[in-house]
Amino acid sequence: MAAKLFKGAEYLITGVTKDDIFTPEDFTDEQRQIGETTEQFVINDVLPHQEEIENHDFDRVVSLMRRCGELGLLMMDAPEEYGGLDLDKATSMLAAEKISLAGSFSVAYAAHTGIGTLPLVYYGTEAQKQKYLGKIISGEWTSAYCLTEPDSGSDALGAKTNAVLSEDGKYYILNGTKQFITNGSFANLYTVFAKIDKVHFTAFLVERTFDGVTQGAEEKKMGIKGSSTTQIILENARVPVENVLGEIGKGHKIAFNVLNVGRFKLGAAVTGAAKNAFSVGVKYANMRKQFGTEISSFGAIKEKIADMAASLFAAESLVYRLAGLIDDRLATIPKDTPNYYDAYQQGIEEYSIECAIAKVFCSEVLARVVDEVVQIHGGYGFIQDYPAERFYRDERINRIFEGTNEINRLLIPGTILRRAMKGEIPLQQSAMKAFESLMTPSLDELDDTVPFAAEKVLIANLKKAFLVVAGSGAQKFMATIKDEQEILLAAADVAINIFAIESAVLRAEKILPSLSDNRKAAVTAAVRSFTFEAAERTTTAARKAAFYIEEGDNLTMLLAGIRRFTKYDATGLLKAKRLLADACIEAEKYIF
Repeated sequence: MAAKLFKGAEYLITGVTKDDIFTPEDFTDEQRQIGETTEQFVINDVLPHQEEIENHDFDRVVSLMRRCGELGLLMMDAPEEYGGLDLDKATSMLAAEKISLAGSFSVAYAAHTGIGTLPLVYYGTEAQKQKYLGKIISGEWTSAYCLTEPDSGSDALGAKTNAVLSEDGKYYILNGTKQFITNGSFANLYTVFAKIDKVHFTAFLVERTFDGVTQGAEEKKMGIKGSSTTQIILENARVPVENVLGEIGKGHKIAFNVLNVGRFKLGAAVTGAAKNAFSVGVKYANMRKQFGTEISSFGAIKEKIADMAASLFAAESLVYRLAGLIDDRLATIPKDTPNYYDAYQQGIEEYSIECAIAKVFCSEVLARVVDEVVQIHGGYGFIQDYPAERFYRDERINRIFEGTNEINRLLIPGTILRRAMKGEIPLQQSAMKAFESLMTPSLDELDDTVPFAAEKVLIANLKKAFLVVAGSGAQKFMATIKDEQEILLAAADVAINIFAIESAVLRAEKILPSLSDNRKAAVTAAVRSFTFEAAERTTTAARKAAFYIEEGDNLTMLLAGIRRFTKYDATGLLKAKRLLADACIEAEKYIF
């Protein structure tokens, strides 16, 4: 457990040390074994059938899900009393990372183990769990989550699917259409959201064999072609009243709380996918020759490889730091707590901001990686015979899944400001201190004896930059700041990059003493490379926000502060990038 239990978003207003974070290097032997089991399952059982899966052999997908059940890969988040393993989030995130090598199959797995299973675990009655949970975690049944509708995606509460109690009071009669349902064609159990009497947003457990339930045709998708995506059509579907999930009118709690879990697991999954794509790209760079030499020897390619590796180090650091935050919080909740899963969900919801950060940052790292991998392949990256083409198509959905990246970006500062107004985060006091520092001369001095001294000073200053930007926006627009989406998006990018830089730096500091000299140099190079790129993006976002918020003397003062707070001396950057690239080129993979 970390030295301190942090609240959500507290990283923005307080100092964090290396002893406060969980890193991949902290995995136990048992956790590593589960990761190895998952990876070997993908290599031995899934990849040999990848072409069949891509061509919609869903019988194969279902049989592989049963195999997952046999290996215990479907029961990590389920309680022990129902046959589950009830493992920590770091372990389930590691499994999500490793299963991502399976491409489309990993989407079916993620939908089943995440949004398809967790609503039942968190909100199901004893009878519902006894009836369904054993089948779900064994792989006997597969599951799906039906929230989106043709006219309501991000606006989930705008759903039009209606439920009416039957005259005999034994059934709810559901009518409506659910859109883009993963596992739609073969799932046995659907978690369906509908409004009772067109008002009370409620969840239902719906079996595929219930009267009035049908599946639409498979959608013709850009990518993840081997996953099933259909409509679920409800025409006077008869759902027993005992299949209401959770409280009537409280379906939004299920919808949004489960999405928090989906977001941080997606962060792990896309990081695993990016690491795999990166390795493919580096191997191809070593194989492909132009002008009589391997393209991996060209500076233009080396810079791409270094930037990808550095971003992956940050993504991995961020994901498992979040896993540690959540696990530490959940460990404080005794299992015999009344309404345990209510407290459990509140523990996860505490980090809804960080969950959104993980989803946005890691999905965009994957996007940059697969784009560069295609570029490294040249024309062959555009040809289906090479995996780079599939990586590129499959990636795109991840910036839409689990709430679009725009929605998640708006959620980050919006939630921070709401919590600040409730007094849960001392944002105003911290912002006032940051404004005071704008007026005082800079006394930043680097202590060369402290690891990553320059990066730590930068992190502290970037937090001030966020506070003055967010504080300026809140002061000017007050309650209407929620409507200034352009400002919120820019502020979100500042907050995201701070969390990413800090995660990479603290992980590096924590693991450095245990590394060989060569590994120390590679880790230091990764931190230097990522920090420079992320600081530049943060500067741009903060300046953009300043221009959106202020004008005249206030703008001049704000820009001067941003210029001072985002200053970073990246001397030796080219040497660092070449060192990092050479290490990855030699290993032909992600080396951390």
